[in-house]
Amino acid sequence: MHRLLMLSLCLGAVSCAKRDEADKAFAGVQARGDTAMGVDQYTSAHVFESRSDGGRIVLQREVDDPEGVATIRAHMTDIATRFANGDFGLPGFVHAQTVPGTGIMTERRALIEYVADTLPRGGEVRIRSTDPVAIEAIHEFLAFQRMDHRAGARHSGGGKP
Repeated sequence: MHRLLMLSLCLGAVSCAKRDEADKAFAGVQARGDTAMGVDQYTSAHVFESRSDGGRIVLQREVDDPEGVATIRAHMTDIATRFANGDFGLPGFVHAQTVPGTGIMTERRALIEYVADTLPRGGEVRIRSTDPVAIEAIHEFLAFQRMDHRAGARHSGGGKP
């Protein structure tokens, strides 16, 4: 009985340590995101939506913040330009690693369109392609972003492109 209790406590400690490590990693993503995007990540909402022709990145303020909204819109325009040029340095910085999908997105940048647009409390970047390999890379990129930003799952395979 004593051995079972010790094993149970040990497994619990490992689980707690992994959770603490994950929380620290997330806090790092949030802090670097603050720096890269210019707005508080804890009071902003991300959406990384896969679509049949690519997807979209949405960032909006959750609080009334006209200055933050303007900052987001400028950021979305900037990343649309950077991504179109094959520059994925900002996501690499935010996530402290090369983000999955970006290698192929860089190689196939001529086959991918990035369009920034405004939303009521921020903005979005719409990512489109007709190239199946590029679309797969875009979906990989967006899936990683959803996971690392803890933004929840969002995928619309059909519907409005």
